[in-house]
Amino acid sequence: MTALEGLAIGPLDADAMAAAADRLDRLTKPPGSLGRLEALAVQLAGIRGDLVTDIRRPAIVVFAADHGVTARGVSPYPSAVTRQMVANFLAGGAAVSVLARAAGADLVVVDVGVAGDPIEAPAARGARFVADRVANGTRDLTVEPAMTGDEAAGAIAVGRRVVRDLVGGGADLLAVGEMGIGNTTAASALVAALTGRAAVMVTGRGTGLDPAGIRRKAELIDVALRRHRLATDDPATALAGVGGLEIAALVGAILEAASLHVPLLLDGFITGAAALVAARLVPALPPRLIAAHRSSEPGHAVALEELGLRPLLTLDLRLGEGSGAALAIPIVRAAARILGEMATFEDAGVANRD
Repeated sequence: MTALEGLAIGPLDADAMAAAADRLDRLTKPPGSLGRLEALAVQLAGIRGDLVTDIRRPAIVVFAADHGVTARGVSPYPSAVTRQMVANFLAGGAAVSVLARAAGADLVVVDVGVAGDPIEAPAARGARFVADRVANGTRDLTVEPAMTGDEAAGAIAVGRRVVRDLVGGGADLLAVGEMGIGNTTAASALVAALTGRAAVMVTGRGTGLDPAGIRRKAELIDVALRRHRLATDDPATALAGVGGLEIAALVGAILEAASLHVPLLLDGFITGAAALVAARLVPALPPRLIAAHRSSEPGHAVALEELGLRPLLTLDLRLGEGSGAALAIPIVRAAARILGEMATFEDAGVANRD
């Protein structure tokens, strides 16, 4: 896939991880007593290739796009809500807007495929806006491929460009989110296609379907899977066939962050499905990812299991937007500062164990 040219993603840096583990064991605490914070500090070192003692410039990137399958009634909300929520992000009134401010993170919103006229960002912004639309949404995945191969590749390229720009501007921790009415249908179809699971096992409420709506949604996903005859070992075809433009952009963003050795926080189900696609394209990827939380969508647990990732939080979230990733940013920052600011036994004059 030409959209992946130039990526260099290998194993974590073992020497940096050993140095982090050694320093953690010399800090004024019993070994391992800070639990997963210590494991996170070691992982950060392995991702970066050096000790990470502070996170100064976290950024949250939300990719937005529409989905043709929404016309099938897979969401209680109309497609117009995607555009309306982008405006809400930019005005600073969405959940992720509030949580980004609370976490001290920059918020970037990218129109990669919102249907309709070009979006004009308001003068008073609650976020930085990037207009890089590949298409006016996807096509109905139950009838035809959601995207052409070129559209999927173009959206991946958007994700990569946005991450390069952010890292070039000083971002040292990235969190990813999305907005797109109908995108839990696309994510469920992707996870089913890539894992061989039945659609009913990975399909949930999304934006609030009742049990009959969930059954209908799973049936439509089955229709799409039969139509496209997707193979578990062909992630590029699956992404184009049943994915979304924002999901493809997430794939690019996730892979670019890993290639640049920048820690990346996944949000919920949609970002988990994108990470699964990315990991099938580049198998060395998963150790470089941090799962912020596990959402209440059943497909998210399946995606995390396939990726081998254990979430930091379980709060029964299913909003998306990057909300769960925003909540996890302070945890990542705390892990780095523990490594950088805690005194060693020697520095503090505290007796170590025999």
